[in-house]
Amino acid sequence: MELHQLRILRELADLGSVNAVAKALFVSPSAVSQHLTQLQRGFSTPLTQKDGRRLVLTSEGKLLASAAASVASTLAEASAKIRTVEQDKNVPIKIAGFHSIGQTIFAPLLALPEAQLPPLHFFDEDVSQHDFPALTSTYDLVLAHRMPHTSPWPEDRITVIPLAFEPLDIAIHQDHPLARFEQLTPQQVIDERWVVSRPGYSPADVLETIAALAGKAPNIEHRVNDYATAGALVEAGDCLGILPRFTARKTLDKSVTLRPIKGLNSGRQIDILLRAEHLHRSTINDVIEAIRTAVQQLVTG
Repeated sequence: MELHQLRILRELADLGSVNAVAKALFVSPSAVSQHLTQLQRGFSTPLTQKDGRRLVLTSEGKLLASAAASVASTLAEASAKIRTVEQDKNVPIKIAGFHSIGQTIFAPLLALPEAQLPPLHFFDEDVSQHDFPALTSTYDLVLAHRMPHTSPWPEDRITVIPLAFEPLDIAIHQDHPLARFEQLTPQQVIDERWVVSRPGYSPADVLETIAALAGKAPNIEHRVNDYATAGALVEAGDCLGILPRFTARKTLDKSVTLRPIKGLNSGRQIDILLRAEHLHRSTINDVIEAIRTAVQQLVTG
């Protein structure tokens, strides 16, 4: 049993397929399969099994993958003790985030004094909620969002650092007749034309809840995931949108205003996801604190 074999098993647990592991580790799928075969030789109990055309972990494989994560954390802790602070500050940190958080805090983080943080490399990732945890295999820190009523993050595999709860509001042009109300009910807005995200992404699920409360299907004219584009459509036409209260603020025209949805606690939790071993790096913790500060400033306006 070798460290790289354990890492491959762990990546299979997180990424879900041999092809995804091969892509993440920059090797061929056959090389991944060979290493898994070599690892299996040390155990009489199967570590993997076929699920259709996919190779997945058995319960024993998941147990060993969890142990592999503990090994990685121990090695990272030892490595952090050996490295000097100056050496660690020269190692870039890769940060991924959903579009609206990236538009809001990436630039302020990059503008911080060089002496305060290590080099930062930013990436935007427009993925559905259940795909965020797997990104921790590629990036040091992942800024993710989750709706409160959905399944929690898999904290047996990743570390979760809560940042803020962000309400989702009705976006409406200031000249629209409904803009005179401080709050809008599902019954008031259900007959309007809408721009929302594609199914499976937020805030399409919020509109589904509005429709359920109003007892009527919505009239969706535009399916747009990008909040800046959705805000521009609200600005240009008489359609309504659903946008995050804090992260959309910077991209909205002054003619677009936000109104809370009465009787519905709609919103999303914004978190940092990362692998536990990264917490042993002092620079990672410095960046986490900088992100916390940036998000807090965003929330307080």
